[in-house]
Amino acid sequence: MNKKIRWGILGCGKIANKFAADLQLVEDAELVAIASRDATKRDTFSKQFNAQLQFDTYDGLAACEDVDVIYIATPHAFHYENAMLCLIHKKAVLCEKPLAINAKQVREMIDMAKSQKVFLMEAFWTKFLPQYQKVISFIDAGEIGTIKMIEADFGFKASDPLPQRLNDPALGGGALLDVGIYPVFLTLSLLGRPNDIHAIMAPYDTGVDEQIAMILKYDNGALAVLNASFAADTPVEATIVGTSGYIRMTNRFHNATSKIELIKEKQPAVEIEVHREKGYGYQFEARHVTECLKNGLTESPVMRYSDSLLLIETLDRVRASTGIKYDVD
Repeated sequence: MNKKIRWGILGCGKIANKFAADLQLVEDAELVAIASRDATKRDTFSKQFNAQLQFDTYDGLAACEDVDVIYIATPHAFHYENAMLCLIHKKAVLCEKPLAINAKQVREMIDMAKSQKVFLMEAFWTKFLPQYQKVISFIDAGEIGTIKMIEADFGFKASDPLPQRLNDPALGGGALLDVGIYPVFLTLSLLGRPNDIHAIMAPYDTGVDEQIAMILKYDNGALAVLNASFAADTPVEATIVGTSGYIRMTNRFHNATSKIELIKEKQPAVEIEVHREKGYGYQFEARHVTECLKNGLTESPVMRYSDSLLLIETLDRVRASTGIKYDVD
């Protein structure tokens, strides 16, 4: 496939604006269509990013023959229905994290993608960033030995009045799915499925978590201590400790702007240089999806179905241990 991959964007919020800006940095991709139920957002977004086609319904975008792949940027409570709509219309899908609210929904989405023989990937942009790739290369090369401990956090002080999406069970509210997903993702990507999970949370009146603390335990003795919060700003750092050194991913460890420090055998920290492109960092996952589609793939070899299943199953286990329930459960 030599032609450019034609993108549509479903939902025109803050993250969609960043993604659209970075999509302009992807050589074989072009934004051709957007969909939003908000006329003002739709018009502003279309003018800013020169989208040729506008739709006031998601059905219209999903059915558009001029679109190859749709990036879903709606609140995560709507990912399941939005993605299923696109998949039914045989549209490739890049869907923001979490892929859905629970494992049942994710399994149904994967089954639909397989039956339709179309591409589906969770948009976990961190996995495609140069910083993350550099960390993986150091670990694979044995630079810090065997991983024994991971500490990671992600927290911010939510605005007042509190946005409904942050604490509404109907919207999948709570710190876990919104920001806690990043420390959990990092741990799973490095250590795999935990044998035991211990978690405790401080709830909102609605029953979902304002703050949550997790310990993940592995049979080889490795531990992960993870935290997420809407109550306070936290360092948003990650430290990966091995038997012969450790790696620190500094503020904001999940982001394209984070820095990496390598500390070996109690030696002074060495900051690792990583090439950073202009943009926010979403171009890396967009570039990957574009290449997957040009090569006729229906599943990413980097962010696989099994990766998304492990992530959502682990989040479900955390919720089960703390009593966090959503309306769709």
